[in-house]
Amino acid sequence: MPTAKNGPVTLSWESFGEGPAVLLIAGQGMTADGWWATIPVLAESFRVIAFDNRDTGSSSRVPWFYSAAQMAEDAVAVLDAAGEARAHVYGVSLGSLVAQEVALRHPDRVNALVLGSSSAGGFAAYKPSPLSAAQTFMVRVGTMAPAEAAWAAVPYTYAKKTPHSHPERIVADIDHRLSSQHDALTYLHQAAVVATHDAYERLNQVAAPTLVVHGEQDIFMPPANALVLAEKIPGAQLQLWPEAGHLYMIDEPKADREIARFLAEASR
Repeated sequence: MPTAKNGPVTLSWESFGEGPAVLLIAGQGMTADGWWATIPVLAESFRVIAFDNRDTGSSSRVPWFYSAAQMAEDAVAVLDAAGEARAHVYGVSLGSLVAQEVALRHPDRVNALVLGSSSAGGFAAYKPSPLSAAQTFMVRVGTMAPAEAAWAAVPYTYAKKTPHSHPERIVADIDHRLSSQHDALTYLHQAAVVATHDAYERLNQVAAPTLVVHGEQDIFMPPANALVLAEKIPGAQLQLWPEAGHLYMIDEPKADREIARFLAEASR
């Protein structure tokens, strides 16, 4: 894999397909391989650039805590290394928080923005109830081995029907996500990024055409967060998927087809 540099941090990235560039920013603990279901769909019409966030995959491990803003500079470094002056930016979960910072700090680099399973952060963030099963799971998951954590998270990560109607999707997704395992320190670092993110007061400065995508059964990031983003970002479109959870692209493969359609319109 080629690499990009942001100061002392080295980032591994890959490129697929041809056309207008789309930069994918992965979620917590995910590597570029976590986009296994999305990349083939987007690569039909776009040059898709995916990378391993710091602390994951083949990218640098970092001993200190960091912010979404620092991860945004990682993303821009990947664009530079890929030779792309501008790109569509699509982030999911943690990656969507980073994508917000890219759009706010580097508006000249972003053609269109897709925020999946996202939140504005700060006081405007809707979170699971402190006593909910999802919240207690998030407290415990950092102590679990990666495979144990991935399988234990199934009831919270996907829609209720997917384990019964399409178990093969979950098996494939977990296989890809476990292809490069992360440790407890990575979990703590990236959980801190989510906890400290706060872009609410700045979101009205987002200039790029924006699509907010969310599963209505998302337990980790309640769908009320999508409504906040769509209201705050000028002209943002909102796309809710009733039969999808946090990883909506696994529950509803049609979601990435709709995202590709939005990006094609933005490209024109």
